[in-house]
Amino acid sequence: MDAACSTQLIDGDGTFNVSGVDNFIKEVKLEECGLSYAVVSIMGPQSSGKSTLLNHLFGTNFREMDAFRGRSQTTKGIWIARCAGIEPCTVVMDLEGTDGRERGEDDTAFEKQSALFALAVSDIVLINMWCHDIGREQAANKPLLKTVFQVMMRLFSPRKTTLMFVIRDKTRTPLENLEPVLREDIQKIWDAVPKPQAHKETPLSDFFNVEVIALNSYEEKEELFLEQVASLRQRFFHSVAPGGLAGDRRGVVPANAFAFSAKQMWQVIKDNKDLDLPAHKVMVATVRCEEIANEKFASFIANENWRELEEAVQSGPVSGFGKKLSSILQSCLSEYDTEATYFEEGVRSSKRQQLQEKLLQFVQPTFHDLLGHLRSGALENFKDAFEKALNAGEGFSSSADVCAQSCVSNFDKGCEEAVIEQAEWDTSKTREKLQRDIEAHISSVRTAKLSELTTLYESKLNVALSGPVEALLDGANDETWPAIRKLLKREGELAVYGLSDALSGFDMDEETRNKMLTDLENYARGIVETKAKEEAGRALMRMKDRFTTIFSHDSDSMPRIWTGKEDIRAITKMARSASLKLLSVMAVIRLDDELDNIEKTLTLALVNSTNNNATSKSISTIDSLASSTWEQVALEKTLITPVQCKSLWRQFKNETEYTVTQAISAQEANRRNNNWLPPPWAILALVVLGFNEFMTLLRNPLWLGVLFVGYLVSKALWVQLNISGEFSNGALPGLLSLSTKFLPTVMNLLKKLAEEGQAPSTNTNQSSMNSSAQSEVTTNGESSSSSSSGSSPAKLVS
Repeated sequence: MDAACSTQLIDGDGTFNVSGVDNFIKEVKLEECGLSYAVVSIMGPQSSGKSTLLNHLFGTNFREMDAFRGRSQTTKGIWIARCAGIEPCTVVMDLEGTDGRERGEDDTAFEKQSALFALAVSDIVLINMWCHDIGREQAANKPLLKTVFQVMMRLFSPRKTTLMFVIRDKTRTPLENLEPVLREDIQKIWDAVPKPQAHKETPLSDFFNVEVIALNSYEEKEELFLEQVASLRQRFFHSVAPGGLAGDRRGVVPANAFAFSAKQMWQVIKDNKDLDLPAHKVMVATVRCEEIANEKFASFIANENWRELEEAVQSGPVSGFGKKLSSILQSCLSEYDTEATYFEEGVRSSKRQQLQEKLLQFVQPTFHDLLGHLRSGALENFKDAFEKALNAGEGFSSSADVCAQSCVSNFDKGCEEAVIEQAEWDTSKTREKLQRDIEAHISSVRTAKLSELTTLYESKLNVALSGPVEALLDGANDETWPAIRKLLKREGELAVYGLSDALSGFDMDEETRNKMLTDLENYARGIVETKAKEEAGRALMRMKDRFTTIFSHDSDSMPRIWTGKEDIRAITKMARSASLKLLSVMAVIRLDDELDNIEKTLTLALVNSTNNNATSKSISTIDSLASSTWEQVALEKTLITPVQCKSLWRQFKNETEYTVTQAISAQEANRRNNNWLPPPWAILALVVLGFNEFMTLLRNPLWLGVLFVGYLVSKALWVQLNISGEFSNGALPGLLSLSTKFLPTVMNLLKKLAEEGQAPSTNTNQSSMNSSAQSEVTTNGESSSSSSSGSSPAKLVS
């Protein structure tokens, strides 16, 4: 026999199947389980899908109703089977459905007997019920549970049982709205049950653990139903463990005594006479009032006025919603009162109350949708009004308060029009949510506005400080940092005053206000410090620029011409001192007007020390810059450390040395060019010693022609060899270059003269010219020839 194969425990006539149960226990090996087993049963209305649920939940094979053959009784009596694949061993009982037409209106004794048996035997009882039966009397098994609870307290020693209400074909009503109704109904039943003296004050939780779950329709949403059932199945694993669904093991009998215990309990229940039927009049009233209530509920759903109202709410707020819906509900309830007027009063009133609750529960989502539209509309109106008020220049806090009060007031008026007479629904939660949304929007706008103000004044400070601070540091001198401090104080005070005035419209505490103003002051200070750090990073470039400007320009800012009269050493010292001044100014941040000796230290270590003999330097002078901090200066204010200053100065001197060398070279060259005459004493000596030669020239003029020709040749060689250009690179290189060029140049010059001498005369009449005129013509001819050849001495002289 398959472990999941079902066996009838009790037949439809109430006969206990002893042999069948014994055989079942042997087949499933229940006797070997000891106390580690659980019993699960299910009860509920006929054709509510109990067997279907068990088969999917526990892998059993109970007979299911064939919907295509009509709705009829499927399970007769009580059937039992073992759950497939669940540990520990779990036995499930499928009870005959309640309220079945096959047993008739007056025969509900077996229903109560089977329900009492299930509660007495089972660890977990599943109560299967339709979602739309919640709140009903008979369909929700309230009378049945009341009678069963009462008899159970008297017949058996109660033990804690888990009642799991399984809501079938769940509608759009949230489970959190259905569960409180069920729990309240169970509590009312328990409070109304007469109890023995020992349990007068015993709470329901001592005997029953109530749980509620909801499942979607098996026929309409089969996949979702199977997923939910699979999730529920996991809860039955290890159900007898502490904290499990069947965790309370008080009064549990060993597995090998289960058949005997179940038989004895059924016999006690069969012999009990307290499970009688309710009065026939009450039963008839219950059934008819239930039918009328269902008809009126269906009529309300189909009502055109209600449908139009529901559709209108989907689009937005509806004026007069409360009055319109109250009228439709009252009409529906009045029709119920008219048709149910002759039935038993208690049942009629109860069913009317249930109908009203059902109607209100049905229309409640639409009411909430309307509240949502009112809330969102009020919030949008607030945003628009608030923005217009701010754009008009009104104060932030006053605008927020006025607009918020107006918005909430309009929302309250809308809620008053939406209230339904038959319901006492509270709109305070939606109102509170509206207020929270308004406060959140005010907070976000406030944050944005404050951020805009802060950004505005920070940008103003950037413009007012960055450029001037950079210019002041570029022209660094003794007044640089006092001027920066004065600038920072002035611009900072202007910005703080402006922001303080702008914040007057915001209702903020003094601490927050002061913090924003302090942050703005710190931001201004940060701009100066950041700019100082940037300029300190360009200190070497600034020093070189300053040195070049002072060294290469005079006091009138005119470029210097090195004529040889300038004191280059003094100019160099002055330019380097100015560069050192710039370095000392950029070395640290001086925003607190604190004294320091940085300039003195740099001057002693970098300038004055170079004028002293290396052996006379003191240890303190040498080591004064061998540090990473300045004396009396905090580390966070240091921009250039002493060691970095020393390195920068060395690099500065190396990179400006070339400029000084060029000036010295230019001065020397200028001196050489201006001193072409010999000294006066040499001129006097030449006159005295050359008197005889001068007289000789006067007595013999022919020597003048010879000297003139010699001058022309010498001048031509001077120009041709470019002697001044060769010696500009130095004496030795000039001599070496001239030694290689002298002989070829002389040979080329003689060759040109020979070629000109052999040329035929163009005019024979000129042959009788005197020798001096012929020499002059020859010289002029050579000058003309050299114009094309580029090697004639006459051309070079000219």
